[in-house]
Amino acid sequence: MKAILVRETGGPEKMLLEEVPVPMPGAGQALVRLSVSGVNFIDIYFRIGLYKAEVPFTPGMEAAGVVEAVGDGVTDLQPGDRVAYAMQRGSYAQYAVVPAWQLVKVPAGLGLDLAAAAMLQGMTAHYLTHSTFPLQNGQTCLVHAAAGGAGQLVVQMAKRRGARVIGTVGSAEKAEIAREVGVDEAILYNEQDWVAETRRITEGRGVDVVYDSVGASTFMGSLDCLRPRGMMVTYGNASGPVPAVEPLLLNQKGSLFLTRPTLAHHCATREELAWRANDVLNGIASGELRLQIHKTYALSAASEAHEDLAARKTTGKLLLDVNS
Repeated sequence: MKAILVRETGGPEKMLLEEVPVPMPGAGQALVRLSVSGVNFIDIYFRIGLYKAEVPFTPGMEAAGVVEAVGDGVTDLQPGDRVAYAMQRGSYAQYAVVPAWQLVKVPAGLGLDLAAAAMLQGMTAHYLTHSTFPLQNGQTCLVHAAAGGAGQLVVQMAKRRGARVIGTVGSAEKAEIAREVGVDEAILYNEQDWVAETRRITEGRGVDVVYDSVGASTFMGSLDCLRPRGMMVTYGNASGPVPAVEPLLLNQKGSLFLTRPTLAHHCATREELAWRANDVLNGIASGELRLQIHKTYALSAASEAHEDLAARKTTGKLLLDVNS
């Protein structure tokens, strides 16, 4: 089978398309013939070495496909089942062995491309808005990168929960996309002082929560957008890791709460994973949640996908067609 291998960390050119053996499922596992893999910032973090992995490794943390075989002890899946998963590295490939408990069946009528696109960012948006800071009707949130793949889903789920949403975006085109998915106020961070705009929109009060996937370049400003006892949720490093923070700073800026969550800790059991994944997939299948796919790349063009994502040239989701 074809797979992308990273033999040493570094730039996009370190991702090599190679022929490797098809893996075999062990006890409690399933072999999935992949159709589509999602592309996410976490893949870049592993490729550059920000997140550690033993080399060589295959990037990719989400995909959708068809079960090819199951290992001993797997009773709720069978060959031919259409499935999707997230948080298991190795999806830039034509086959993957995945723990059976992490696989969820794709609803009838939902394409595998949409299922793959939904898993990681959809469940991330779900835990952010339902668990990390469970938004309540009438509360206000600030969503950075509101026109991105994760940002669009955070916006939609925040609106489902009755929140007012302020979103930052990089262009007028992205502002229009953000508004289409529910942003109440779009701020163009390249043209406006987004901290001052957020304070103006909230009449000086500040927002209840900031959902920030950008990292270093937005972190300090985000703290200044919060109301007293508001929560800063930093969940990504698109512009680089957040600098070290003295706890006293949180006191000085209003007794703020700060958290750095991750999806794995919010899908630690089969029950929680199924709740989030089914909520997301059924929402997309029913049309309640909109999912925009920006572009689908061939597996051999994985480096191009990484370059486009890192340059913030995209709106919506990037995918790899692992069979092209």
